[in-house]
Amino acid sequence: MTTEEKIKIAVRALDAKRAEDIRVLKVTDLTILSDYFIIANGTSSTHTRTLADEVEFQLSQQGIEPHHREGMHGSDWYILDYTDVIVHVFYQETREFYRLEQLWADAQQVDVTQFLDTNEE
Repeated sequence: MTTEEKIKIAVRALDAKRAEDIRVLKVTDLTILSDYFIIANGTSSTHTRTLADEVEFQLSQQGIEPHHREGMHGSDWYILDYTDVIVHVFYQETREFYRLEQLWADAQQVDVTQFLDTNEE
């Protein structure tokens, strides 16, 4: 599965569960951690967990399992590490506190609407 296909599945899973402010950052030239970060937030701790679980479920359905997962039961920041794509799902206040978008301000912002286009298939 390509990196873009992973991003598409993750973004669609987040969107389907009503994640807020979904962002995709291309960090390839900035870090060896990953090629892309996907950042989104939920409106409650339950919503945040549901978002992370849905991303993991949808990618698992395609045979893709996270290399590493952080955040469990009541966490306000979940990280799903798929090596080339790292998904960060925050509780809203936690996202505002850590401000990853500002920390990675030199990253290229990727237009998420290209992954949500349902007319392509």
